[in-house]
Amino acid sequence: MMEGITTGYEERFDFPTHFGPPRTTYLLASVPRSGSTWLSHVLWATGCLGAPLEYVNFEPGGPYGFAANDAAKQTALWRRAMATRTSPNGVFGLKTFPAQLHHVQQDNPALVDEVMRFMLGNQSDRKVVQLRRSNRDAHAISYARAMLRGIWRAEQEEQGGATEPEYSALAVERAAHLIDLQERAWQDMCRDLRIEPLLLWFEDAVADPAGVAGQVADYLGVALDPSARVYVPAIRQQSREGARIWAEQHAAR
Repeated sequence: MMEGITTGYEERFDFPTHFGPPRTTYLLASVPRSGSTWLSHVLWATGCLGAPLEYVNFEPGGPYGFAANDAAKQTALWRRAMATRTSPNGVFGLKTFPAQLHHVQQDNPALVDEVMRFMLGNQSDRKVVQLRRSNRDAHAISYARAMLRGIWRAEQEEQGGATEPEYSALAVERAAHLIDLQERAWQDMCRDLRIEPLLLWFEDAVADPAGVAGQVADYLGVALDPSARVYVPAIRQQSREGARIWAEQHAAR
């Protein structure tokens, strides 16, 4: 886990253990800095749409970084998530990025195969929710700054230690390229597997969180029960000052 930060992966946020396979599974297919962590918590809080977090994120700075070099532990964590992060109505969601799956594929290809077969193996029940940002420049700037600073959450900013990098057009261009590559990977996957994804835009989701949760529920064929809502840790917005300065310099280049 991230030291000193409540991430939502802690055991106290588990659902009651679910025995047997979930009734419904879906992939929250996105790319870094798209707002997918915020959206995952919006969906999770309903208590009816699983808890679609990054259960295959074993990168050193990620929630399961302690398992970065241990394939057996990675597989155990994934299987535990299936049992404890399926909501009581039988829904399980997984949030992931193409780059994340590629990272796991290098050292633990068997796990990636297991994950994808589990999530998308049943042709009649394949469900993919794709989240994108309509403001492409803002997305690329956010991604570029996060990669340069190594800061991905507001709590990390508050812990200090990271300086604000100077604006770099090259870094923004590289981030935009990585975003395009990963979004194309999801589009290619959906085309090849003949999946009709539910496409959501981050800006619309922020304007109407309850409405977007309803869209996802309708897409999955799941009823939302207000009495099933659960407490989830809040996702706090990072400081926008650095991004504002970068956006001004990017527009003036």
